[in-house]
Amino acid sequence: MSNKYNTRGGKLINDWRPEVAEFWEGGGERVAKRNLWISIPALLLAFAVWMVWSAVIVHLPEIGFAFDDGQLFWLAALPGLTGATLRIFYSFMVPIFGGRRWTAISTASLLIPALWMGFAVQDPETPFSVFAIIALLCGLGGANFSSSMSNISFFYPKAKQGTALGLNAGLGNLGVSVMQFVVPIVIGLGIFGALGGAPQITEAGKTLYLQNAGFIWVPFIILVSIAAWFMMNDISSAKASFKDQSIIFKRKHNWIMCVLYMATFGSFIGFSAAFPMLIKNSFPEINALKYAFLGPLVGALFRPLGGWIADKLGGARVTFWNYIVMIIAVIGVMYFLPNESSSGSFVGYFISFMVLFITTGIGNGSTFSMIPVIFRTFLERLNPERVGTEDLFIEIRKESAAVVGFTAAVAAYGAFFVPKMFGSGLGITGTFIALIFFYVICIVLTWWYYSRAKAEIPC
Repeated sequence: MSNKYNTRGGKLINDWRPEVAEFWEGGGERVAKRNLWISIPALLLAFAVWMVWSAVIVHLPEIGFAFDDGQLFWLAALPGLTGATLRIFYSFMVPIFGGRRWTAISTASLLIPALWMGFAVQDPETPFSVFAIIALLCGLGGANFSSSMSNISFFYPKAKQGTALGLNAGLGNLGVSVMQFVVPIVIGLGIFGALGGAPQITEAGKTLYLQNAGFIWVPFIILVSIAAWFMMNDISSAKASFKDQSIIFKRKHNWIMCVLYMATFGSFIGFSAAFPMLIKNSFPEINALKYAFLGPLVGALFRPLGGWIADKLGGARVTFWNYIVMIIAVIGVMYFLPNESSSGSFVGYFISFMVLFITTGIGNGSTFSMIPVIFRTFLERLNPERVGTEDLFIEIRKESAAVVGFTAAVAAYGAFFVPKMFGSGLGITGTFIALIFFYVICIVLTWWYYSRAKAEIPC
């Protein structure tokens, strides 16, 4: 098969037919897995760089940077804004440039903020404007998600896309918790010696190597970028211009899935950014950083499970019930919060929040598994005379991939808006109530369009 279909690493594949059993079993699956297992560490690094400021800003005042709380908040928020905005453009890059090329280039681009951050934190005279630019560039990591998911969707047949996309996204999302776990360790060690620069001494006399928060990712970014360039594949049938892909903006189901995915991934990434702050504000006696990484960890680990269950039971059914559990979990979180008549319960609060993170992960996987089913059904109904033809199959894959990328772009704004809501006049309780109403809307949309007996597109 490899000679006929040209599936060796680093090559352009001119004929890719994952829905054909003979093709898939004869070598196509092996090629798809190779691309997936290079894509996963690339995405993990992207998430680590995207969210790294949440672990850095708490230490900046200690080493001599006179930034107020408002400025520190913006350093944490700016990567969310740029990551989400750039995802819109990254959604369309794979069909234009090719998955192999774009994965290698976009991963290598993470070197810019990682290195620049490492040098900038070593100089207490570095102005806030420079840090703001670096934070904006860290959004490159957030943007990579859309192109990565779009790329992997081309490699797998519809029946296996939920699991494949769940693995890519779930293990990639682990970058958040990996970063939150690794950075506090490496900033206390001179692991790069003289090459990494001198340590910073805090007012309390503690030695920090805050530059390691950026430098630690550099060797891994280089290795994964090289692996992507030489071992991944471009698929010629995946080629499309932006004009070809822009048809999704006219598709009603694209916008519905944006809403549904905002409730799951937007909640996941937003809660990941806000969780340490929420613990600190509600339970000040608790060391927030000791527990913060566990939320993103369980959310990321359960995402592949959500895709797998959706492949078995149906994406809409899993998504529908998942939203219900999300509401119950939010109510649990609110119940265990301290109030005027109760000191609250951190154990109950933490367990409820872990359930909430788990459901965001499951929902992330199940909603993404719905997209290829929805658009295959929709386009086959729209073109009944072309059902079963190769050109329609290619069109379905292109639209599905574009929707996967675009919905991921819209949902990423949760990285900014969820923490912003908690810090606004709504407060913690008001934000949770607003989220419950949003989840109810998602339940109604899922039931009406996709899961009820006479749904428009059952999936």
